[in-house]
Amino acid sequence: MTQAETTATFCATLVDEWIRAGVTDAVIAPGSRSTPMALALTARSEIDVHVHHDERAAAFTALGLGLATGRPAVVLTTSGTAAVELHPAVVEAHQAGVPLLAVTADRPPELHHVGAPQTVDQNRLYGEATRWFVEPGPPVAEASHTWRSLGSRAYAEATTGTSGPGPVHLNLGFREPLVGSPGELPTGRARGSDAGLPWHQTPTGIPELDGETNSVLARLLGGDRGLILAGAGGGDPQEILALAEAAGWPVLADPRSGCRTDHPAVVTHADAIVRHRATAEALRPDVVLRLGALPASKEVGLWLAKSGATQVVVDRWGRWHDPDRITGHVVNADPTSVVRSLLNGRAGTGSSRWLDRWRATEATAATTIAKVLGTHEEITEPEVARALCRVAGDGDSVVVSSSMPIRDVEWFGGRSRARILSNRGANGIDGVVSTAIGVALAGRGSGSATFALVGDVAFLHDSSALAALGRRGIDLTIVVVDNDGGGIFSFLPQARELETSRFEQLFGTPHGTDLAALAAAHGLVTITPSGASDLDAAFRAARAGGVQLVRVRTGRASNVEVHREIHASVAEALSDLFDL
Repeated sequence: MTQAETTATFCATLVDEWIRAGVTDAVIAPGSRSTPMALALTARSEIDVHVHHDERAAAFTALGLGLATGRPAVVLTTSGTAAVELHPAVVEAHQAGVPLLAVTADRPPELHHVGAPQTVDQNRLYGEATRWFVEPGPPVAEASHTWRSLGSRAYAEATTGTSGPGPVHLNLGFREPLVGSPGELPTGRARGSDAGLPWHQTPTGIPELDGETNSVLARLLGGDRGLILAGAGGGDPQEILALAEAAGWPVLADPRSGCRTDHPAVVTHADAIVRHRATAEALRPDVVLRLGALPASKEVGLWLAKSGATQVVVDRWGRWHDPDRITGHVVNADPTSVVRSLLNGRAGTGSSRWLDRWRATEATAATTIAKVLGTHEEITEPEVARALCRVAGDGDSVVVSSSMPIRDVEWFGGRSRARILSNRGANGIDGVVSTAIGVALAGRGSGSATFALVGDVAFLHDSSALAALGRRGIDLTIVVVDNDGGGIFSFLPQARELETSRFEQLFGTPHGTDLAALAAAHGLVTITPSGASDLDAAFRAARAGGVQLVRVRTGRASNVEVHREIHASVAEALSDLFDL
């Protein structure tokens, strides 16, 4: 074969192997050096190809696809700084455990260190933020027997590697000519007997508990005053809630846990509850079972850190999520298996009085928050979170930005039937709109809707994601809380200790951008609710389909006051609840 034919066959083989493993989507940023892989991806009808002009947005779109489906999507770029643009999404995928196949084209070795254009050192470009890095060099026919192994291992490392799902980086050097026709592909190996994959592999995380570990856990978790802290990736919500019912324990449910149902053990307002000192002390646990990622609330974290409770963390891959250095036991096992095992043993003997106290406290906090927000005719940021969680239904997805939106959903969103997703691996605000686009792409044809709840700075940061957005055939509503700057900084000591002009210069950072005009430039319709009573109708109207923007105007200073009012009112109501 010619060089062009060899390169084309190499790329076609990798794509074929990925399709056999389950890849269904690829996100491509335009470029020349990546031509062979771009042609191989578009040649296969099994792959839905999505083109993004901006590489960073492309990477976060692929991240959103992986976040929504659990399958890695391919993101492809050309060489040079284009490859560098993937780094933020790779870091998020690494820390959040989201499968991703990052494929960067590169110049061949002879063009490095000689001033060739669009050439940078892409070897291990993303450092330790990948599950696996491979640089096989320009394809040669003599190595064709290794190509399928390369493709299947890349998929395996991204999905079931030793550290759990995450990003894999393939840096592929291509020589010119870049356009060629593939020849006959190397023969594929037999598929695995279980998952239909072209290899046999046992996941490295321990799926079940051995008898000794189960006995130790049952003893540790045998107290009356226990609680379950359920976060993203914490296991089957039904199993978690069944264990809570059997043990008589409350479930402090992060919105991403899937546990925020109508079950009586569920607590959704823990942040407001533990801000009241007497209540926090009265509800101090002796033992905590932590399943999945940590919540955003600093108040809940501080309360647990000071509680003195025995804390048991269960993680499928044995990751150490313990910023307060208080965890006594880390169990490397599948959370659902652990919960099911404990449920079979009826771990915990929690009294009904313990759970009743939590239920009464949760009901009081929920009623008080609703009452306070009901007195505000103007739109408040907590009410935006509540209304969106109220309107989004079964099967819908809500992608929530870091900073204030995830906190407002966690603190005030209450119970919701929707799936809540967020980039909380590295907690950045970049790429949120693109992530939501990926989630919406994954949900096409399902009849469900996708919402994104972002602040104005996050929206502007990812505004390149709006390019050609109306042509992607997705249903996506982008809810932008527009307070003309960085709202979360108004809650920090800097807002009180710095002169107003200096605070605004460094932290408030007003941008003055007309977001509706920006959306219109991309052909998007903007809905602007005029008051709190219009929010539900605006969100329901947005569910009609297509892509649109819901722009919600708020004020940074007034937002701080609303939060203070809520917390003060909840504290007052809790003081009157029962004799603490």
